[in-house]
Amino acid sequence: MLSKFKSAKHQQHLAQLPKLAQSADDVETLFHTRDFKGRLLAEIAGAKKTIYISALYIEHDDAGRDFLDALYAAKKANPELDIKVFVDWHRAQRGRIGAEANATNADWYHSVAASHPDLLIPVSGVPVNTREALGVLHLKGFIIDDTVIYSGASINNVYLYQHDKYRYDRYHFLRNPELAAAMKLFIDETLLPEPAVQKLDTETRVKTPEIKNLIRDFRLKLRHAAYHFTPQALPDDQLAVTPLIGLGKKNMLNNTIEHLMCSAQEKVVICTPYFNLPSTLVRIISRLLRDGKKVEIIIGDKTANDFYIPPEEPFKIIGGLPYLYEINLRRFMQRLQRFSDNEQLTIRLWKDDDNTYHLKGMWVDNQWQLITGNNLNPRAWGLDLENAILIRDPKQELHGQRQEELAAIRTNTTIIRSYTELDNIRDYPVKIKKLLRRLRRVRLDRLISRIL
Repeated sequence: MLSKFKSAKHQQHLAQLPKLAQSADDVETLFHTRDFKGRLLAEIAGAKKTIYISALYIEHDDAGRDFLDALYAAKKANPELDIKVFVDWHRAQRGRIGAEANATNADWYHSVAASHPDLLIPVSGVPVNTREALGVLHLKGFIIDDTVIYSGASINNVYLYQHDKYRYDRYHFLRNPELAAAMKLFIDETLLPEPAVQKLDTETRVKTPEIKNLIRDFRLKLRHAAYHFTPQALPDDQLAVTPLIGLGKKNMLNNTIEHLMCSAQEKVVICTPYFNLPSTLVRIISRLLRDGKKVEIIIGDKTANDFYIPPEEPFKIIGGLPYLYEINLRRFMQRLQRFSDNEQLTIRLWKDDDNTYHLKGMWVDNQWQLITGNNLNPRAWGLDLENAILIRDPKQELHGQRQEELAAIRTNTTIIRSYTELDNIRDYPVKIKKLLRRLRRVRLDRLISRIL
């Protein structure tokens, strides 16, 4: 049982975090994917001073073209507008997993830049590690003037609901000059001057091996990364935000997530698209349940996973991942079945036709809300550069938005009351069975769980 002393310690950590005041009137949550693209493009069109974009990738498809076109249109209308784009170095130089390797996204960035020689919108690749499998730029947050638009979404057709198909995420708009300035300062001071960060919108790009030593030095620096701002002295009941960033297991973001969960007095709600929780979070969940707290976890059904491949389509090894995540979930539920039986533990699976699920985040005691791109898996915990915005809401000024968002998230979910309701390996397609058994035999499943 978590002692009152330890619980107070966790709450003290949260209380001592540097904070910025936030007006409830300047927080807006979108509840449906179909609303995001139009609102995002409208914000870009209305920008007066600054547009900083940080995303895993911007895809060369219809939605990606609309997005880049909107940036160039804004720049043409206002040449003084400071626009900078940052994407992951490795992801930008390949297509989707399983897709043919034709022209890359980076090639497209160059062709668009070449077609607008009078408009400068640099697209930079950020290499978090020497290989994509070992770490990527997973920073979220579009900074448009004094507004931070925070979503786990990247930029392509499915994330922006371009063709009647969507990948469900969270969408928050926070107008806060100090928050926007802190996140912009990190980019200006930590990413822009770094020799490892290279332009992608050029005809000739360096090869990764040529800058591998620069990348390694950069990664060491990123392990100490932080958002720098002047904390505000706020009353205990003030609505407030704290931006967090981290790389590596022992970082402020990971530590805060642990303290946040351990501070729960009543209930924790967790969203993650890939059920592969770090062992430390599994232990915390188990302890919360033993102490009589409630935990709700909302996950995508394996068929709503973005790696899922229907059995009738050609088999690819990557298609085994959703099944590995389901196996993880089944084992987790089996261990904690007694808490599902007494309704302390609620597991919800999300599914809406052939759409996919990409939600991340956490709600604690109706007082704390974490909006993040962190998948709460070992990869996010140790390999990728992640960030988040922690919202403290003691007076529950955002209660209505929180409840409406959670209601929207739960709409297409089914509660799983027993681990036996989940498929077992014997229920899987033959090729998936063979793959999983082969992975187990050579213990590659453990390695995969650490990097995916």
